[in-house]
Amino acid sequence: MIERYSLPEMKNLWELETKFAYYLRVEIAVCEAYNEIGEIPDSAMKQIKENAKFDVKRIHEIEKEVNHDVIAFLTNVNENIGEASRYMHMGMTSSDVIDTAFALQIQEAGKIILKDLENVIKTLKEKAVEHKNTVCIGRSHGVHAEPMTFGVKMLNWVDIFERAKKRFEFSLDEIAVGQISGPVGTYSNISPKIEELACKKLGLKPARISTQVIARDYHANFMQNLALIAAAIEQCAVELRHLQRTEVLEVEEAFKKGQKGSSAMPHKKNPISGENLSGLARVVKANAQASFDNIALWHERDISHSSVERIIFPDSTILADYMLNRFNRLVSGLVIHKENMLKNANLFGGIVFSQRVLLELTNKGLSRENAYSLVQKNALAAFNKPDGNFKANLLNDSEITKHLSKEEIENCFDSGYYLRNIDEIYSKFDLRG
Repeated sequence: MIERYSLPEMKNLWELETKFAYYLRVEIAVCEAYNEIGEIPDSAMKQIKENAKFDVKRIHEIEKEVNHDVIAFLTNVNENIGEASRYMHMGMTSSDVIDTAFALQIQEAGKIILKDLENVIKTLKEKAVEHKNTVCIGRSHGVHAEPMTFGVKMLNWVDIFERAKKRFEFSLDEIAVGQISGPVGTYSNISPKIEELACKKLGLKPARISTQVIARDYHANFMQNLALIAAAIEQCAVELRHLQRTEVLEVEEAFKKGQKGSSAMPHKKNPISGENLSGLARVVKANAQASFDNIALWHERDISHSSVERIIFPDSTILADYMLNRFNRLVSGLVIHKENMLKNANLFGGIVFSQRVLLELTNKGLSRENAYSLVQKNALAAFNKPDGNFKANLLNDSEITKHLSKEEIENCFDSGYYLRNIDEIYSKFDLRG
């Protein structure tokens, strides 16, 4: 029964059956520790391991009477063990079981999320390699800035998610902490040696100190890193939603055969995955705030955090798992419109090449202020007309042509100039696998 839950899927990880299975793992690990130091005889240990089991329905029946879920759990387990049940839960308090079992659940959830992150990073790397030289326009303030490549955009996302993974790994390792320290954490009726041995058996570190609960800043840090993962997904989703706008149309979400975008307008293909992910990120981020509020408990403990954690941890880990998988599918299936990327980069006769013209004029001896005024005048004249043409304006401006030849002006509109350091940018990343 215990082994069945050693590597649960996220959808099953937070079920009551699974939670109580983790409780049982903790209780048995403590018994094994007592057995190891000779305080539980081998015969009793054998009886415990062979007979320790629970039934959720029976736990609920008992809990209706005792109004305490851990006592109800222990009562049900002890009904099955028999005489050796007197060794169960010796010197422990409820939170020893709850918080140590919770740490195990979080570790399993974290393993799933780490795998999801690896898959996303792999997909983004593939897109970065594929579109290393796919020219598109870079934007600042939502306005065209200078040429870049779609691959560089993907590489930025690789960097974001690799950082998110590193932070998440740290928080997951940090929260791999258990406690078996009794009421208010003073080991009043249990030896620190039992905590050490039991935590080792469970693959956890003993808490440096505990108060009857493990300090909730551990949990807040974990939740914060889930929120940062959600925020990274949201950042990318918002970008893709913009790039799918009709007047931009540089990328599109995959649209399968038979899919419909609108009940009223047959032409519609909407960025529904990006919108869904943007919305779900708000939930995970809000849950992180709740975890911060859980840090301040009365004295050595209260249970104000408990009800909150029963919601936010299942919700946030399940959502992070779902969001990472959906985002991975979104990126994998992107339809890339290279021709529209080029068209957009060359709008208004290539006004995005304005800085190159500015620099060429200063190289000819003009002051930066004079060169800027000349270039801006021609750029804005192009921008203010539906069919405006920046390059044509330059070629027809005698104040420009007396400093720059036609060939020199044409050379300013070479996107390759802007991309000459792409290889160096890519050299900073390991794009294998």
